[in-house]
Amino acid sequence: GDQMGDQNGLTARFVSTVADKGKYYDKFGLFLRVSNTGAKKWVQRYSFKGVRREMGLGSAKLIPLKQVREIALQNQMTLYNGEDPLQNRNLNTSIPTFEESARIVYEQKRPSWKNAKHAAQFISSLEVYVFPYIGEMQVNNINTQHILKILEPIWLTKEETARRVRSRLSSVFSWTIANQWRADDPAATTILSALPRQSKKIKPRKSMHYNLVSEFIGKMNQSKAAPITKLALEFLILTATRSGELRDAPWSEIDGNLWTIPAERMKASVTHRIPLSERCLEILQEARTLSLGSEYIFCGFKKDRPLSENTFAKLIAELNFDTQVHGFRTSFRTWTQEKTNYPREVAEAALAHSLSDKAEAAYARSDLLDKRRDMMETWSRYISEKNAEVIMLRG
Repeated sequence: GDQMGDQNGLTARFVSTVADKGKYYDKFGLFLRVSNTGAKKWVQRYSFKGVRREMGLGSAKLIPLKQVREIALQNQMTLYNGEDPLQNRNLNTSIPTFEESARIVYEQKRPSWKNAKHAAQFISSLEVYVFPYIGEMQVNNINTQHILKILEPIWLTKEETARRVRSRLSSVFSWTIANQWRADDPAATTILSALPRQSKKIKPRKSMHYNLVSEFIGKMNQSKAAPITKLALEFLILTATRSGELRDAPWSEIDGNLWTIPAERMKASVTHRIPLSERCLEILQEARTLSLGSEYIFCGFKKDRPLSENTFAKLIAELNFDTQVHGFRTSFRTWTQEKTNYPREVAEAALAHSLSDKAEAAYARSDLLDKRRDMMETWSRYISEKNAEVIMLRG
């Protein structure tokens, strides 16, 4: 409920420790509102020409009591001068708050993001980690200390997220600089020197040796996993594609024995053609009967949704294999190097890697479909023959 601080109002210690929902009054009509989620906001209540008003003054996590009292006192002076502090503030608030800026930047960038998930993550990460701290502050009042308060708690516990949040903060500040609301980016990479060093090196992706792949597929097919999941993962391995490229694939991309993924679905933003081996065509026939008229080749539990992102990783873990989904691309690539004579650029084209060497890229521009058709059929056979071999040995 409503509570008073002591005679002199609140204390900084009380503000930092209070956790119970309620309103805690200070002076000059200032009070601290603690919500049931524990969020703490400063609010000033006053009357102007007989009308009661409340004015938000920002988050108590960021604006200390001393500073907010000064603001409240300023507003009180404005009242004595016969002006409405809120009106007054609105005159200065042609400068947007951080949240307003971030949402504008988000809407501007959204059309250019390749996938909807990235777009959603941009805004949801700011909602979780940033807006509670600085969402209501005008962008010209935010400094590096504020940014450190946001990043420090997650810098070592959620490393990847924290790095992304920092770069998203930067992109919002770049926009505010372009609009001349501030002159610098408080989340610029120079801030890294004030944060502890993130320990982990990027680990190479775990993959399995190519001669284990057929055994893996065999075990998978004997498992209790959903039939559509088994088909999808085998298809992923045989085509050496990325998980998202496969899971979101609609039937409309298949034409005979060719699968064409349009540029907007590809990581390198270049259309990718994949020749389909005989086994791949068999898988598609089976998937057809399971996909219940879905637009997706490998639909999830709901037929209008693709398979979910963790499906493959969960299945691999259940089968006790220590590999990542992406690792099958490595298995395929190593197989081409060690077991075949296919030129490097043919294998790289199969993985839809953009070639860094300009001359090589010009040479490979044809996408080498015929050579790749042969290579993918050989990969498919290698796996099924390996599998036959294993069964022979067991027999």
